[in-house]
Amino acid sequence: MSNAPERSLGFAGASNFRDLGGYAGTDGLPVRWRRLFRSDHLAGLTPRDADTFRRLGVTRVFDFRGVDERAALPYDLPGVTQHALTIEPTVVQRMKDLLDAGEVITPARTVELMQLTYRGFVHDNADRFAELFAHLLADDAPLVFHCTAGKDRTGFAAAMILLALDVPRPVVMRDYLLTNQLYRMPAPHDSRAPREVLQVLWRVQEDFLNAALDIVEQEDGGVRGYLSRELRVGEPERRRLQALYLAS
Repeated sequence: MSNAPERSLGFAGASNFRDLGGYAGTDGLPVRWRRLFRSDHLAGLTPRDADTFRRLGVTRVFDFRGVDERAALPYDLPGVTQHALTIEPTVVQRMKDLLDAGEVITPARTVELMQLTYRGFVHDNADRFAELFAHLLADDAPLVFHCTAGKDRTGFAAAMILLALDVPRPVVMRDYLLTNQLYRMPAPHDSRAPREVLQVLWRVQEDFLNAALDIVEQEDGGVRGYLSRELRVGEPERRRLQALYLAS
């Protein structure tokens, strides 16, 4: 791995932009580098970032942001087709509703809200993740998928892709937690939320992703059952994903 490409591209305007390559999947074969990228939103790319992005050869971007999120921070990248896979954010709105009702938001309460959101990804938003997999199966042209921070909607999508390629769950979790090393938190939008709450809101914890994966285990019999029933990725499709995205 000493000669492997850098996982983080070091973008100034997208701190959580990184490559999913190099992880050992089926039969120990590594995920191909420079094919699958995950990121926070791309509206802040600098001219230097955009030049690096262009040289990656990315031709398609999948945006999980909600309608208002996209309208607030639009972007246009030459030669890149944008696909909106809309998943409306829920945690921030729930927190605002609770604050408006006079409730005190604690870090523990925020963890509960985050777990509730991740559980919702599994079935409430399955169609959006299934759309992403349909594009993954169509061809192996380099792609990026992202949301606003590149940590929750994007984190669940990345986990399912890696698990479909038989990357071990502990390794998937390590990739998920890289957000805490890379992502630069935005300035707070609601001054009523204390800093310790924002630290939960804008970071990731094992408990968040595990909340979703536990539902997958309990209600779908595991990752393969979930992939097949909810994301339309049965064994033939998994084999195609492996052929497309694992180095031989």
